[in-house]
Amino acid sequence: MSALSEAKKKDVFFKHGRQKGDGPNPVDVHVGGRVRLRRTLLGMSQKKLAQALGLTFQQIQKYERGANRIGASRLHDLSQALDVPVSFFFDDMNNESSYSLAGVSELRERALPPFEKDTMSKRETLQLVRAYYQIKSPILRKRILDLTKSLADKESGEQI
Repeated sequence: MSALSEAKKKDVFFKHGRQKGDGPNPVDVHVGGRVRLRRTLLGMSQKKLAQALGLTFQQIQKYERGANRIGASRLHDLSQALDVPVSFFFDDMNNESSYSLAGVSELRERALPPFEKDTMSKRETLQLVRAYYQIKSPILRKRILDLTKSLADKESGEQI
């Protein structure tokens, strides 16, 4: 029997949205972070993205922080504006953290891992990726990639 039918049977309710005082939903934060990641990788400002969607840049800020949820149609519009499939916004997300059952911990086989911040959302990573793709020569880009990999391999092999 599924967790859903067990929950209904036990009169347990789904916690939709958030209660007053709760922080942003981890799924909303993840999706917003992916919006920010893609926008930044494209070198697009919040204002430019907002204009493309007919919104204010403040609304984009709220989406990126996870303060406001992104509806299905808006998510579709974002995928078009940022030139990625809708699934991009859910990449690297643990499937179990995509829903929340209130009071059903006994139905879960194991506890959910804590929500971890994506390393791709770090400013340094974004700057590095943006600079990398500004290099016009594919051969030079490949050499830089090989150099970076060899430095990482050397670093991981050393005792610190």
